[in-house]
Amino acid sequence: MGTIGIRDLSRNASRVIDQVSSTGSPMIVTKHGRPVAAVVAVDPDALEDFVLATAPEYAAARRAADADLAAGRTRPAAAVFDQIRRKG
Repeated sequence: MGTIGIRDLSRNASRVIDQVSSTGSPMIVTKHGRPVAAVVAVDPDALEDFVLATAPEYAAARRAADADLAAGRTRPAAAVFDQIRRKG
C-alpha cells in the first residue's frame, strides 16, 4: 500500500487508478502529510456491498445495532412483523 499527495493525485489520477486497479493494492491519499482518503480497487460484482460497508451512516447504524444486541435490547422478528402489519 502506497501513499500519494493530493496534488500528485490530481496530476496523475489516471496512472494511480490504473496502478490500483492492476495491483489491487490501495493508495492512501494525503493532504499536508495526513491521510484523508483512499483509492481502492472495486469489484463490480460487489459494488453495492462495498458502498454500504463504507457509508458512514450505515456503519453507525451497524454499531448501534450491535450495541443494542449486546445490551439485550432486542425483540423477536415476529413481534416486529406483527407491529408493521397492524400499522399497515
